Amino acid sequence: MLTGSDLLTKVKELGDVSKSDLVRACGYVSNKKSGGERLNFTAFYEAVLEAKGVNLGATGVAGIGKGGRKLSYIATVQGNGNLLIGKAYTALLDLQVGDEFEIKLGRKQIKLFPAGSED
Repeated sequence: MLTGSDLLTKVKELGDVSKSDLVRACGYVSNKKSGGERLNFTAFYEAVLEAKGVNLGATGVAGIGKGGRKLSYIATVQGNGNLLIGKAYTALLDLQVGDEFEIKLGRKQIKLFPAGSED
C-alpha cells in the first residue's frame, strides 16, 4: 500500500481513472475468504488525507460509536438471552462478516479468541 508522497504522486499520475482502479493501483486491496478481492476505500481515503496533512488518528476517533456517542465498553444480556457486542466494537477491531471466534468460559467471564488461534 502506498502512503505519503508516493501515494499522492501515484494518484496524480493515474489521472482520470475510476475510483476502484485508483484504490486497486495504490494497493488498498485485501482478499475475502471466498477468494474475491475487497477494495479498502476507507483506508485509501484516510491515507490520502494523512498524506495531505490531515491526521485522523490510527482508526479515526477511538472510543466513539455511531452518532458520536462514547462507547461504554459494557454489554447487557438481552431479554432473549443474547449478548450483543455491537458494530462500533467490531469496527474498532476491523472484524469482517463471517469471522469466527472460539468461546472460552471462565468464572463469570467470557473470552473470545479468533478461531484457530493459539490462546
